[in-house]
Amino acid sequence: MMQAVTAGSAMRAVKDGPDGDPRAEDPRALVIRGLTKEYRPGQPVLKGIDLVVPGTGLTAIIGPSGTGKSTLIRCINRLVQPTAGQILFRGEDLARLSGPALRRARRRIGMVFQEYNLVERLSVMENLLCGRLGYVPAWRAWLRRFPEADIARAFDLLDAVGLSGFATRRADALSGGQRQRVGIARAIMQEPEIVLADEPTSSLDPKSSVEIMEILSRLAAERGVPVVVNIHNVALAQRFAARIVGMSGGHVVYDGPPDRLSEADLRGIYGGENWLE
Repeated sequence: MMQAVTAGSAMRAVKDGPDGDPRAEDPRALVIRGLTKEYRPGQPVLKGIDLVVPGTGLTAIIGPSGTGKSTLIRCINRLVQPTAGQILFRGEDLARLSGPALRRARRRIGMVFQEYNLVERLSVMENLLCGRLGYVPAWRAWLRRFPEADIARAFDLLDAVGLSGFATRRADALSGGQRQRVGIARAIMQEPEIVLADEPTSSLDPKSSVEIMEILSRLAAERGVPVVVNIHNVALAQRFAARIVGMSGGHVVYDGPPDRLSEADLRGIYGGENWLE
């Protein structure tokens, strides 16, 4: 179970960093220390981020556009190379990995993308099985001859995300909400130890957005996999997240439970007051 976090302990975690956070003792936790990313020298997007993502539950990252939320997600799975700092997960520093070691680590990190990243001309089933590419020989992937156990699991996941009967439908024939469900199921096909979702609801209507967050929340609860969601919708974050991380100007400025997130905290995250009215 996720350790209860009071508002006071949450803000101490922001101030003291991961070494002062008892959640860092969980061997399943993701521990980030001093993470910095500069796309241009002297212009950091992430400015010494210290953060602990517990080994269970859904963590939502909120903050204004341009504050580094997507960059943080992409540093964790190494789609972006950090400039400095550590990303500690399951006994490895992800920031230092390269070659085969990095590929093995990525197999354990499920990724859900804002724009779905499906292969449009392939069927739903074929897109799900892409989640097993890191585990099967190249010849099987080339011939699309996946093990029966993988195929059976893909059907089970389609049921779990509400897409039973869609296995043979092409990805380009799906709605946005359906595509994102396929993206989530594909991520789970990897048997990940953590799932990262980069603005998974930003292209969806309100109803589909709620459904996607329900699926991600259920995934975290039922499968015991930590889920990190970068999201703009504060109300959805408060409704579904066990914990909220607020970012502003490349820093973490709030780290705590959703029911302790105050208007003053939101002003500190987003700046100004008019947007709250």
